This record gives sequence, C-alpha cells and structure tokens, in this order.
Amino acid sequence: MSEQMREQFETAYKVACLKRSVPRFDAAVFAKDHCDDYLNSLVQSAWWAWQESRISLVIELPKPWQTNVGAMLTPNGVRFAIEAAGLKVTP
Repeated sequence: MSEQMREQFETAYKVACLKRSVPRFDAAVFAKDHCDDYLNSLVQSAWWAWQESRISLVIELPKPWQTNVGAMLTPNGVRFAIEAAGLKVTP
C-alpha cells in the first residue's frame, strides 16, 4: 500500500481518537515491527480494514458516448455511478 494511504489512515485514526468523549492519543500506537505491521493489534486490525475498504471499492463507469470531438462520459452518468457505489460526490 502506498505511503499516502498510510498517512491518510494514521491521520483519520488520530482524529477519531481525539473525538472520543475522553480524547486521548499517543503517537506510540503507530510503532511498527520489521514487517511494517503495527505492533498495536487494534491499530493493525484497523489498518487492515482501511486497506480492504479501498481495495474492494470498484466503480463501474457508464459507457462513453461518441461526439464529434471524441468519446465522452456525461458528468451526470459519472456522478450516478459513484453515488450508486455508496460514495458522496461534491459539486
């Protein structure tokens, strides 16, 4: 997995820890072993779920339609496909 994805995970994990009714966070939870796995089993499980949620995300886009300047996807068709996957789309 990319370092960017790991950074996103760690940021989200930290934010979630600080949103609890008793906010607490210790950066030591991100300590890793020689295999680059987290030593903290709860964090490692959350990391696994984070990766799987992104790997399993596949969006089938609508077929492009031909115009005089080439093939195009309609913005509404793309929006519908993304929303059908359960994701939010901002304007």
